[in-house]
Amino acid sequence: MKTSGNKSALIIAYHFPPVAVSSGMHRMIALANALAENDWDVSVLSAHERTYPRSDPETLSQLAPSIRICRSQAFDTAQHLSIKGKYLQLMALPDNLQSWILFGVSRGLREIYRRRPSFILSTYPIASAHVIALILHRLTGIPWVADFRDPMAQEGYPADPLKWNCFNWIEKSAAKHASLLTFATPGALAEYQRRYPEVPDERWMMVSNGFDEEQYKGLSPSSLDTDEIVILHSGLIYIHERNPRALFQALSELKKEGLFESRKVRFVLRASGHESTYQCWLQELAIESLVGLAPQLPYREALQEMFDVDGLLLLQGAGCNQQIPAKAYEYLRAQKPVLALTDKRGDTAQLLRQHGIASIASLDNKDQIIEVLRSFIGKIKTTGSEASNNLKIDQYSRSNISNHWVGRLSKLIMER
Repeated sequence: MKTSGNKSALIIAYHFPPVAVSSGMHRMIALANALAENDWDVSVLSAHERTYPRSDPETLSQLAPSIRICRSQAFDTAQHLSIKGKYLQLMALPDNLQSWILFGVSRGLREIYRRRPSFILSTYPIASAHVIALILHRLTGIPWVADFRDPMAQEGYPADPLKWNCFNWIEKSAAKHASLLTFATPGALAEYQRRYPEVPDERWMMVSNGFDEEQYKGLSPSSLDTDEIVILHSGLIYIHERNPRALFQALSELKKEGLFESRKVRFVLRASGHESTYQCWLQELAIESLVGLAPQLPYREALQEMFDVDGLLLLQGAGCNQQIPAKAYEYLRAQKPVLALTDKRGDTAQLLRQHGIASIASLDNKDQIIEVLRSFIGKIKTTGSEASNNLKIDQYSRSNISNHWVGRLSKLIMER
């Protein structure tokens, strides 16, 4: 089927309002809004809301009124199709949303014949979205844009060989059939260009994440009513990719040395997601007075808190060197000093170092963390909690990023 030449887009995204479990949805919200603002007819194909672990209807207000969300049946294999928590491994390939593929293709074909989209765009980290887009592309001939964001098949990930092979097949299919492949970091883009040298340069594009300036309207820095130095980590702390154990050990040793006697320091881990485990570690190391585990806040309140504290904490293991967490851009927007426990060779460290706001140590190196903590806290004591106000942060506005993306998509269609 040939496209009609109208400016119409079909986006396939699992993480889309009203889901409330992924910061990644803001990437697709910004793109959908930018397309709509540029007179594109936008439809978003997503899964049934029953598969969302948590929803927030307020997120729907972030969308342009003209954007249509069409949903297909879908079931989470582990949650809806298991028997006493058990299910066949084949039912979770490429992921637990496998059932979405059949229903999504059917619903997508209906939308295609109604709207005649100029392109189909699918976005990771739900791999089933790419499979739906691949099938629709092969059935209709409509150009496919594969938004990988981050790497899929990596060394040792996924650990299951069958799932790894599925991811690898999806990657190869995208390299062969997608008209445009987009990535969120320079490291991820370079990795895939190395893997697939046969793909022409014009089919690669980097689309970084960023922050949504609209969310910051009405927010302004205000000092916390405390004599403590408060350092905040906002968001999930995955035990494998962001394990804070070495940080806790460093704090325990520094407490014994008396570093925190002259001026109180408190770390706040906001909505870490593994509170029971971390509470046990804090008690074991006798640092409950230094580290507090705090509940989740509404998004704008969480952004305000980033403005109000003295410093911000970022955790990222070396296995994620080709990824930049969404909070890194929110931290840039807050313009506060950042204690970044991450590999100095990774994309996140490069981003923060470029703007001169971060003190960096490896996540799993206790001795490095101790050294950097001393200087980080000392710097806040002597120079305060404001980072340079000369940061060129406009380049990370999702609005600017998405408008550039829309321009590339428009060019893609014109070139066909």
